Amino acid sequence: MAESHPPTELASRQPVPPVPASGQVARAVPPPPPPAATLPPVRPPAKKAKAAEVPSGVGAAKGVRWKGELDDVAAQNEDEAEQEDVVEETLREAPAWLFSLVIHLILLLALALFSTPAGRSFTRVALTMGPAEAETDSDDISEFLMENPMDSMVESFDDQPVETPVEVEMTDTIDAMDLPEPESLLSMEVPIEAGMLPIKPMVTGRSGAMKSALLAAYGGNGETVEAVDLGLAWLKAQQKSNGSWSLVGSYTDGAQSESTAAATAMALLAFQGDGNTHQSGKYSEEVAKAIKWLVDEQNRQGFFASKTRADHSAAYAQAQCTIAISELYAMTQDSWLREPAQRAVNYAERAQSATGGWRYNPSAGDADLSVTGWYVMALESARSGGLEVDPTVLYKISDYLDRVQVDGGSAYGYQRGVRESKTMSAEGLLSRQYLGWARNNEKLKEGVNRLMTQQPFNIDQDDFYYWYYGTQVMHHYGGAPWKQWNAKMRVQLPKAQVKKGNMAGSWSPQGTHWGGQGGRLYTTCMAIYCLEVYYRHLPLYTPNVDPE
Repeated sequence: MAESHPPTELASRQPVPPVPASGQVARAVPPPPPPAATLPPVRPPAKKAKAAEVPSGVGAAKGVRWKGELDDVAAQNEDEAEQEDVVEETLREAPAWLFSLVIHLILLLALALFSTPAGRSFTRVALTMGPAEAETDSDDISEFLMENPMDSMVESFDDQPVETPVEVEMTDTIDAMDLPEPESLLSMEVPIEAGMLPIKPMVTGRSGAMKSALLAAYGGNGETVEAVDLGLAWLKAQQKSNGSWSLVGSYTDGAQSESTAAATAMALLAFQGDGNTHQSGKYSEEVAKAIKWLVDEQNRQGFFASKTRADHSAAYAQAQCTIAISELYAMTQDSWLREPAQRAVNYAERAQSATGGWRYNPSAGDADLSVTGWYVMALESARSGGLEVDPTVLYKISDYLDRVQVDGGSAYGYQRGVRESKTMSAEGLLSRQYLGWARNNEKLKEGVNRLMTQQPFNIDQDDFYYWYYGTQVMHHYGGAPWKQWNAKMRVQLPKAQVKKGNMAGSWSPQGTHWGGQGGRLYTTCMAIYCLEVYYRHLPLYTPNVDPE
């Protein structure tokens, strides 16, 4: 039996039918004025005013307004002067911790808005503050207009001391292995309904300040950034006018046969991994054309490759298309994408075999780990974006992994009874990580050490498929294994990239494992995924903390 099958293995198979501080005494402070809903702006009182000109109504965040209208304008002006004195005295007597609390609340709100897709829809935040015992039912409200959540976050950071600075400027000499790692980069698990697995944020670190911080903290450098930029530029040049890509391509070392859906999904994943969507990013136009083509390609059952040759490569293509559209929905929360993304998820659930895995024919009795690993990422991407995923499907995957594991789960084979291989072991371990294995799991630790001992990153392996999975496993695991892996990968992989000519930015498939079948677009996309790993998916575990 074959050791493993890449997403572009193209041997002919049966067609795939499209299936469905206490104790201190504070000084006496004048009592605060009563809160109100109708307040004139705080400003020097006018020399003269007519009663009809006394303002009323709620102000537009230009200052504090006091309630009531006075019959005598002079009395009103006198009250306003007294109220100004009260406000100034109250602010002088306010404890320092209150100001600190307000500042940190603003910072947290800005960070939340910036780092979540839903935050992009907010432009105004209202912070409600008032006395503990209000004399009326209304509260004072101050509004903080945030034209850009990122601007407010940066301003807040500028006012705060930084205890663990992270250098994010990309230079050739950066060595992020020695950099401290900010608390904000710790992995997060958001509990959901009882009986379900935790949702793990995945795609919120691909752009802006978070991308730079992740890149620095996990060992990226100027060479990795440049290699990704060159690779994406090459992919842009290969896009067809209808928005799709080709595995065969117009060059001499393309794939042996075509799978347009797979090629388009793989290119999309490369662009999206670097923060591009159909709404924003350097390559937003390319992504917009591609996702439109992909959605048009999908049939009512959720199957994407219905208009292309239906061989067993369609199973890989379907999983990759599901990852691409689910990621894009998770990144943007664009309602236009929800329905086709959910259809793809529903297809994946129906296509799962009784054993808990996937293979070439939907709902067939057999399965293999190579196809199954892509579907694991598809379903996890869908869950991270808020799509509906049946938890029993995920539990069945764990059962399938039990069937193909070796040595209690520290290694994995292509199918049950098949000997272990480095690629399937990496794919199986990554699936376990996403499905809930803790970092201190002994079998995970054994598996990582086995790969690092027997199959560390080495450019002479010429195995992009193994590097794709091995890089992710080591990145999530962190610690010494990741540092050792990345120390070689971030140097050797960029050096192997073509730097001149029409193929500049790509990686040659010649002489590589599965490169002859997948072609140049396949090897290039796989290499880009590896070099985007620093920010492509948020780490699953507390970074660089060795298990006890």
